[in-house]
Amino acid sequence: MPELPEVEIVRQSLLKKIKQKKVKNVLVRNRNLRLKIPLYFVGFIKGQKIIDVKRFSKYIIFCFSNFSYCLLHLGMSGTIHIVNKCKKNLFTNASFYSSPKLPKKHNHVEIIFKDLKVIYNDPRRFGFFQIIKNSKLLKKRFVRLGPEPFQSEFNLDYIRSFFIGKKKNIKNFLLDQNFVSGIGNIYASEILFLSKINPQKKAHLIKENDCKKIIINAKKVLFRAIKKGGSSIRDFKNTLGKEGNFQKDFNVYERNGLRCKRFGCKGIIQKKFISNRSTYFCNICQL
Repeated sequence: MPELPEVEIVRQSLLKKIKQKKVKNVLVRNRNLRLKIPLYFVGFIKGQKIIDVKRFSKYIIFCFSNFSYCLLHLGMSGTIHIVNKCKKNLFTNASFYSSPKLPKKHNHVEIIFKDLKVIYNDPRRFGFFQIIKNSKLLKKRFVRLGPEPFQSEFNLDYIRSFFIGKKKNIKNFLLDQNFVSGIGNIYASEILFLSKINPQKKAHLIKENDCKKIIINAKKVLFRAIKKGGSSIRDFKNTLGKEGNFQKDFNVYERNGLRCKRFGCKGIIQKKFISNRSTYFCNICQL
């Protein structure tokens, strides 16, 4: 599943290509995504001018000139492909995971501009589009989600108050979008490694100094992943021909049985399943 850094890369790719462009047409081949695409979807978007492309958590936000919005969530397997009408694209994928070229199947939605089109591909159909008619409704849409690690609201007081009396383990808290938005399975393991915190440790036992480490390392890991182009696991190229290679910097993820990278540590990276999610940690420096 694409996580915050991968979604941010998609946002950046879209912003470069479609900002200030007018939607000429919209083609919906399959309405049956996680949320069914409404019948008014085409008429609502057609003719709109894209004035910005934003992101919150794992949501891409298309901002229209009439102050309405369209949310896009990529789900488990969704990808955005940008196809230039004037020249043949070798690579169309706006991010660094899945196929770099436009697949022949599962192209459910096309947003068509004068010189290019944006195609949403999703084999598993867990992603969705959602029309939001004004900024008040947009704010309401995200009210139940926790702050992103980059926001000032994700601070020591917030974390300490959230953890009081909570016996859920810290790994599951980092994946809980109601607590903090945008962190997924890969980055949760990396954040806890840098913080020297065992992923199975109960939240109410997390000390103040460890909370500070989580705040610092969440920002550090996500910023680094965005800079590196996200984690493709396999080295695919995006529309610019660049590779996402944060996976080359993994400290623990998918390093089961290998030596710990921390200087002076003789530990071995372990793999456990926590709530059916693969979790990686060092058996010595994360005790």
